[in-house]
Amino acid sequence: MNRIVVIEHLTLDGVMQSPGRPDEDPRDGFPHGGWAAERNDPAMQQAMGRRMGRSWSLLAGRRTYGDFAAFWPAQQSNPFSEALTRVTKYVASTTLAEPLPWANSTLLRGDVTEAVGKLDGTLIVFGSGDLVRTLMRHDLVDEYLFMIHPLVLGQGRRLFPDGAPYTSLRLTESSTTPTGVTIAAYARP
Repeated sequence: MNRIVVIEHLTLDGVMQSPGRPDEDPRDGFPHGGWAAERNDPAMQQAMGRRMGRSWSLLAGRRTYGDFAAFWPAQQSNPFSEALTRVTKYVASTTLAEPLPWANSTLLRGDVTEAVGKLDGTLIVFGSGDLVRTLMRHDLVDEYLFMIHPLVLGQGRRLFPDGAPYTSLRLTESSTTPTGVTIAAYARP
């Protein structure tokens, strides 16, 4: 049995594209990459850390995995890059082939919802919009942790695009950082 936790940085208009760096995800000419960086706050890392606990695995889509694999192992020693390198990483992709380049990475084969259903433990998902929407359609997400930034970008890839399935959630935790970011945790009712 597993528990799937989706952790996302979002703008008020629901954009999730390229929060960390200007070059993170420039698809469709997105000009606002790195929009979350100036509002970073230790409270956000603490909220993420509480979900990750001691035992967790990363579940990622192809694009997020590729970005993380190119970025995090090259960073100077810090707890987040060390944790990401150390954990088991499950990758949902129909185009990648093994061996995957980052240590402890496993390619999920076949139908992603079936493959994820066979995994055990806490699975943490960062980014990976297509994967998250697939998991949502199959009601597989147990908890969402959103860092909602006080920005409206007016363009970019959204976590909940038009046509997303109707989903009712229960607020389990909320706080606001000094930088104006609302940290909100939601669970299935």
